[in-house]
Amino acid sequence: MGLFSRNPTVPVLRFSGPIGMVTPLRPGLALASVAGAIEKAFSLSKLRTVAVAINSPGGSPVQSHLIFSRLRQLAQEKDKRIYVFCEDIAASGGYFLALAGDEIYADPSSIVGSIGVISAGFGFDKFINRFGIERRVHSAGKDKGALDPFRPERPEDVALLKELQRDVHMVFMNTVKERRAGKLAGAEELFSGSFWSAARARELGLIDGIADMRSKMRELHGPKVRLRAVPLAGGGLLSRFRRLPGLGNTGLGNITNEGFAFAPSFADDVLSAIEARALWSRFGL
Repeated sequence: MGLFSRNPTVPVLRFSGPIGMVTPLRPGLALASVAGAIEKAFSLSKLRTVAVAINSPGGSPVQSHLIFSRLRQLAQEKDKRIYVFCEDIAASGGYFLALAGDEIYADPSSIVGSIGVISAGFGFDKFINRFGIERRVHSAGKDKGALDPFRPERPEDVALLKELQRDVHMVFMNTVKERRAGKLAGAEELFSGSFWSAARARELGLIDGIADMRSKMRELHGPKVRLRAVPLAGGGLLSRFRRLPGLGNTGLGNITNEGFAFAPSFADDVLSAIEARALWSRFGL
């Protein structure tokens, strides 16, 4: 179905998972991997509607902003309206993506908000001292080793980090104020980094209502409307495999005639998976 369908067709983009981060089973959301799908969604149907489903606890502020910007650019160029539907969670960078919507809706149990910036890590300086481990770091530039987890935290490093966070937070806040102009209530609470259920998010003006995608699209375009998912770029676990050198090719891409070969980045994938899991866990998911 699409341009030649007799029934109205609404393209649907689904952004699910952490933003910018890479996990073993799927790549994180990034403009490089979703740009093609976004372009296709805005040219797939003659309707002036594009639907976007979001289920994300956030991640990279840069990638959040880049994806948001591309959605808004195409909406203006193609003269289309974006309807966003929050699923389990649209928080932090996930809510930043939702701001691309001309209208934002959520499920009654959705978690929405977390308009803030966070940086978290560990300090291992006492650990390595306890075991007599000597750390050797050589750098050019006095602040090159700022926030090194293997040395005591320096006040000047923390001050630098907080300044950076303030700048990123300001971009987030200004985007919320611009995109939700005339709808917001309780500014001090809004930008505290807290998050809310859909009902409270609606009271605060972060969303326009509580509705599911199919019902809203039928309300707009009639009972015969069709929702057509536009798949994002492929990737995930199989794309992380690599051919072993010197082995023949079976013609099946990354599958060799001797089986699979794991890339040496598997340890990085595990760490990324833990970090991604921590993002979801912040919201009880």
